[in-house]
Amino acid sequence: MEAAFVRDGEILCDRREAMPRGQERRLPGLVAELCAEAGVTLAELTRIGVVAGPGSFTGLRIGVAYARGLALVTGAQVLGITSLEAAIPAGLEGPALGCLQAQRRPPEQTWWVQGISEGEGSAGVMEVPLTELLPMLTGFHAPVFMDGHDALGDLAAKLDLRPMHPSAITAALKAGVFDPARHPPAPVYARAPDAALPAVKV
Repeated sequence: MEAAFVRDGEILCDRREAMPRGQERRLPGLVAELCAEAGVTLAELTRIGVVAGPGSFTGLRIGVAYARGLALVTGAQVLGITSLEAAIPAGLEGPALGCLQAQRRPPEQTWWVQGISEGEGSAGVMEVPLTELLPMLTGFHAPVFMDGHDALGDLAAKLDLRPMHPSAITAALKAGVFDPARHPPAPVYARAPDAALPAVKV
């Protein structure tokens, strides 16, 4: 779990805590502590950025629900930033590709992939297996922000590979400049749910 406060492009404070569970109880207190550290009140917030996924189903729901609720209370705008946008540095010029590992165990390895232009998603997030990712990356000359690149074999040496580390700081910086209309605070689920509601009988 991570949160950050940014004002006019300046990082005021940030904090990351590793929590396997209990995030919904800890998150409000964490934000309150950062408010005190930054010397601001919740009423002063003008924009709230939330990393909307893809990622942990439970974590996404907690983060998005809290951000939406905070926006209702404060009147601040709330923006959804994808995990891949949050991993590509603010201010990066030109195209890039984000590849965040989804299924990690061979042979079922998959990555969530999103094209990025000027630091912002130029297309939606899609999940692709290694068999589709390899031809996608062949001949690719722009930076590739990726984890799990060992699976690429010899192709890795031909790419401009950079580390994939989504962060609250990057999400906060981008929330300050992105168009809210293009970044709704909705969870990004790149994979359909395993369970479905029963069909309605007519």
